[in-house]
Amino acid sequence: MDLFLMTIQDEVLAMFREEIPGYLDKHRKEIPLEFDSDLFDSPGDDFEDAINKYQEIFKVDLSAVDWACYFPWENTPLFTRWFKAKRVEVEKTRKPLTVEMFAESAAAGRWLYD
Repeated sequence: MDLFLMTIQDEVLAMFREEIPGYLDKHRKEIPLEFDSDLFDSPGDDFEDAINKYQEIFKVDLSAVDWACYFPWENTPLFTRWFKAKRVEVEKTRKPLTVEMFAESAAAGRWLYD
């Protein structure tokens, strides 16, 4: 792995760690985000702030990201959620959304997934 890519990865990880608190383990000890951390359970406001800062710092346009791949329940129509769908079934279609995906996209200068 070349040094330039490593630097971008380190910067992306540091930025996400700054914006999103780590997870608590069973002993209530904070575990910081890692490259393979799934951002699905991140607090909404923290995640939104991280996404905005990511776009600003790394100049990666996320406007075309299909967020429904990563947050399918939240992107299911309300009527369907109330009467037709079961959350467990909808969430089975969810793709992981990791810090590493953002780091690789920052290195490429564009979103690489979906």
